[in-house]
Amino acid sequence: MAGSAWGTILTMTTWGESHGRGLGVTVDGCPAGLLLCEEDIQKYLDRRKPGQSRFTTARQEGDRVEILSGVFEGRTTGTPISMIVRNTDQRSHDYSAIMDVYRPGHADYTFDEKYGFRDYRGGGRSSGRETIGRVAAGAVAAKLLGELGVTVTAYTRSIGPVEISGERFDRAQASENRLCMPDAEAASEAERYLDGLMAAGDSAGGVVECVVRGMPAGVGEPVFEKLDARLAHAVMSIGAVKGVEIGAGFAAAESAGSRNNDSFRSGTPAENADRDAAEGGNDGPEAHNGIRKATNHAGGILGGISDGDAIVLRAAFKPTPSIARPQQTVNRGGENVEIAIKGRHDPVIVPRAVVVVEAMCAFTIADMMLLNMSSKLDNVKKIYRR
Repeated sequence: MAGSAWGTILTMTTWGESHGRGLGVTVDGCPAGLLLCEEDIQKYLDRRKPGQSRFTTARQEGDRVEILSGVFEGRTTGTPISMIVRNTDQRSHDYSAIMDVYRPGHADYTFDEKYGFRDYRGGGRSSGRETIGRVAAGAVAAKLLGELGVTVTAYTRSIGPVEISGERFDRAQASENRLCMPDAEAASEAERYLDGLMAAGDSAGGVVECVVRGMPAGVGEPVFEKLDARLAHAVMSIGAVKGVEIGAGFAAAESAGSRNNDSFRSGTPAENADRDAAEGGNDGPEAHNGIRKATNHAGGILGGISDGDAIVLRAAFKPTPSIARPQQTVNRGGENVEIAIKGRHDPVIVPRAVVVVEAMCAFTIADMMLLNMSSKLDNVKKIYRR
């Protein structure tokens, strides 16, 4: 199977199926000397594991990570970092009734058409459990970015029609409620909305927002490998993501140039730091070289290259396709049949997907920053000139 690897210098290759013996990832290209332990990875995996609330699948998986290679005495060695999470609560018999039936909204039909065969146990390689490898790799990237003063933070912006309010925004709240919403009032309203859908055997979608702070200007490429293009590719590769926007996104299409353009302004590092703190923007004023934008409709990226402001990205997730309500479909024989999906499924995947979006953004940013090291001769001289 092609397409299981991501990155140029910092790369990840994920492997495994939802009902196999385990899942994992190999991360290559991480510089030697980075402090790294299993707990650094585990705290990210704990944010996506199932069974944490009534809004997630009841599958009970500890999702304990094991680092098999690439770390010695608590530091990365520069060689491939291999990590595994073993499956412990597979119930493959839950899927025996649909082994020859194409579930609406799933990859069953397309997978069968491509390979002439599919692992019907929970979707196999197409399962959301594949993201375990992505999150583990993203944890490594986040640790590396931390050494560079860059932070990546994601949270739930909306679930169904319920969206957070800018006036009530409290980033700390995202870790204090089950829906990862930085707005306690919106979280309570979203819970009521989900309760109604669950009672009807239905599901919900939503939007995850991710903000990258401390990002230096000048990272990215001007043509095919634009920073925003790479981020969009990375996030669109997550199952159930149906749209990605950066900065003003689709709202820019309804704006005028005079309103959408971000005016540049000059200021001292202290002045820029004060403004950033007041507006929740970039936490790295030294990256601006005294130049910054008055607004951030661009979302921190101009011409495919970071402009020093916070990068703001949003990902739209479709409703969970596995629902208890009867649905019309066909089987492999082409017969029309009715299906009601049983088993353990998330009524909304958005809260568990927050850390996946965060991981893919962190990994892509780290890779692009490493790639950017050779963009100027002066940078190369700093490493090799004696």
